[in-house]
Amino acid sequence: MKNRLHLDFRPDDQNAEVSRLLALGARHADSGRSGDEPWVTPADPEGNEFCLLAARRG
Repeated sequence: MKNRLHLDFRPDDQNAEVSRLLALGARHADSGRSGDEPWVTPADPEGNEFCLLAARRG
C-alpha cells in the first residue's frame, strides 16, 4: 500500500538522525535510488516511508 502522505525532514546531522531512527525501529526502505542522492529513505515500523534530507549548506 502506498503512503497517503510523504514527509521530508532536514535534520542538522543526517547520519546521527538515521542512526537514531534505526535504533528506534525504522529500517532502510528499498526506494530504487542509486545511493548518490542527498537524502536517505527510511521506513517506520509500519512501513511508512519518509526522507531525511542532507543539511543545507552555507
